[in-house]
Amino acid sequence: MKYQKANAVLPEHLLLQIQEYVQGKYLYIPAPCESRKAWGENSGARESLYKRNEEIYCKYKQGINIDELAEIYFLSIHSIKKIIYGKK
Repeated sequence: MKYQKANAVLPEHLLLQIQEYVQGKYLYIPAPCESRKAWGENSGARESLYKRNEEIYCKYKQGINIDELAEIYFLSIHSIKKIIYGKK
């Protein structure tokens, strides 16, 4: 995230009001809730985990046991069980 100077972005009357509360400090102004994206939407992490979990479930259905899946995907047995049982 790139910082911007408040006096270049905000109208003067608003800048003066903000200066009553905060002077010479960094201020983070969050985006409105409705415009926020969920975790992993920007980076693609959400989609890649979804695909990986689908792959794990398909391999389980093909007969690969949980211990082997844990070794293949470098996950704990508990994590593999959560993925598999969550799909049912």
